Amino acid sequence: MLDQILTDCKHELINGYAKRKHPFRYFTLATSDSNGIRQRTVVLRKLQDDFTILFYTDARTPKVQSIQENSNVSALFYHPKKLLQIQITGQARIVEDSNRLKQYWNNIGEHSRKDYITKLVPGSEIKNPDHVGYNPEDHHFCAIEINPTTIEYLQLKRPNHLRTRFHKDEKGECSGQFLTP
Repeated sequence: MLDQILTDCKHELINGYAKRKHPFRYFTLATSDSNGIRQRTVVLRKLQDDFTILFYTDARTPKVQSIQENSNVSALFYHPKKLLQIQITGQARIVEDSNRLKQYWNNIGEHSRKDYITKLVPGSEIKNPDHVGYNPEDHHFCAIEINPTTIEYLQLKRPNHLRTRFHKDEKGECSGQFLTP
């Protein structure tokens, strides 16, 4: 049963980036640094076979600085119709490989590229939201991977909720156990 739960977990996460309207497409990322804990919504871009999560951001955002200071992160996914929650904790890493970054950048649609080419740093104060400046020649695209150490699965259902935790070891193998919901 634990193997099937892990397979279902992977299937739902893959649907998160493969199907535009899937609730796992957007997830909550929590980081912690000397300024405290911060949460924000990011877009799931890919799930690798070993459960490594990929998302994109502007390199100038506070989340990048937080990850550089403390790579421990948590990702929370919730599916409201299935009452399914998946929480992944692990180590975040900024992708440095220029070939991979170029490949990711080339797969982003023209409309979405504007998220990475603003003249001002994200979060900067502006007088009018219609006057955001862009510089198409200078992008600040950044890709981040989360290598999971634990995956918690919580399925709210009747008569009994179902909760499990999987630990990923250095070899990439996952071992699971049931938890009290």
